[in-house]
Amino acid sequence: MILPVVAYGHPVLKKVAEDITPEYPNLKQVIADLWDTMYQSDGVGLAGPQVNRSIRLFVIDASAFKEKYPETETFRKTFINATIYQEEGDEFSFNEGCLSFPGLREDIIRKPVIYVRYMDEDFVEHDERYNGVVARIIQHEYDHIEGVVFVDRVSSLKKMLLKGRLADISKGNVEVDYKMIFPLVKKGKR
Repeated sequence: MILPVVAYGHPVLKKVAEDITPEYPNLKQVIADLWDTMYQSDGVGLAGPQVNRSIRLFVIDASAFKEKYPETETFRKTFINATIYQEEGDEFSFNEGCLSFPGLREDIIRKPVIYVRYMDEDFVEHDERYNGVVARIIQHEYDHIEGVVFVDRVSSLKKMLLKGRLADISKGNVEVDYKMIFPLVKKGKR
C-alpha cells in the first residue's frame, strides 16, 4: 500500500525513533508498504518516520545510481534498529534530496566510510562497513531515525536563506506527484 510521506515541519521527523521487535504489528506489511511508497515516489531510501511511524526502520535501493556508481546496482536492503557506530575518512560534499522536502536539494558534508549494526527483515543481525554513495544513503536514512533531517546539516546562513522554501513545503505550496502529509495544511485542504 502506498503511504503518504510526511513533509518538513511534521513533529515525527524530529523525534528519535523507537527500536522494534519481530512482534511489531504487521511488520512484514509495514516493510512492504515502505518499499511500495519509496518506489512510487522515485526515492532511493525511505525511513519509518517519513511515513509517520516513529520506528527504527528504513529501506534502501541504491540502484538508481548504477550508471555512475556500479557498486550500487544490486544494493537493496532493509535496516531495522540500525546503529552507525563509527564514521571515518575525509568529509566530502554530495548533493542530497529528500522525499520529505520535495523540490529541495542541498550539498551535505558527510564522512565517506561508516560501520553499522542492524537487523534485516528476518531479524538476523549484521555488522557491516559501507563507503561512498551507499554509505551516504545509509547516513541520510539513519538521520531520519535519529530525528535529524538533512537541512539540519547545512550552515545557519544557508538554513536562513531556505526559510521561505521550507515554509512553503510545510504549507503544501509545492508541486509533488506522490501522497504527502503537510503539517500546516488543514485536513481536507490538499
